Amino acid sequence: MLDPEGSVEHQPASSFPKVLLIPLAMLLAIAALLLLAFSATRQKEPDFYTFKVVNIRGKLVSLEKYRGSVSLVVNVASECGYTDSHYKALQQLQRDLGPYHFNVLAFPCNQFGQQEPDTNKEIESFARKTYGASFPMFSKTTVSGAGAIPAFKYLIDSTGEEPTWNFWKYLVDPNGKVVKAWDSTVSVEEIRPYVTELVRKIILKKKDEL
Repeated sequence: MLDPEGSVEHQPASSFPKVLLIPLAMLLAIAALLLLAFSATRQKEPDFYTFKVVNIRGKLVSLEKYRGSVSLVVNVASECGYTDSHYKALQQLQRDLGPYHFNVLAFPCNQFGQQEPDTNKEIESFARKTYGASFPMFSKTTVSGAGAIPAFKYLIDSTGEEPTWNFWKYLVDPNGKVVKAWDSTVSVEEIRPYVTELVRKIILKKKDEL
């Protein structure tokens, strides 16, 4: 259509595309945020020290406090045939190598043979008084099967080794990765060289950084 001067009449541009721009920008922003969140999750893979557990006094604690040191994670019991030999050897290992570079982390469990029937308070008293246990102890818990706590599920998934009795042992390095697992029949003394080697590496690394 021509205007009186004979020029082409200019129609106002449609506002429809502009209306679409705002929600489109919002969608792009949300997608970018989701991508960043996904990337951050992918970058920070879980390890043993990322979990939280309840200690033997009933307080929720983060295993992050043990990052940078070696851990020997053990499901303990007070009335097992392995109790005396393991508790003595575990405490000796703690005394020799801990607590700055190494810790035994004891998780009482009553799943196997009902051999940890007492309360947390009684379990702690037994371990401290009978064996002088100075290593960290945690609340009585489930370490196997569907009800296993997340920290133990991680240990099991990492090694393919699931506890079938008391005093299974998992060696965790300073970065929270599981190095190896041993069943009840393997003595602490047989494991000592593996623990000692990891502790030695920590000490050497710290010396190099000085």
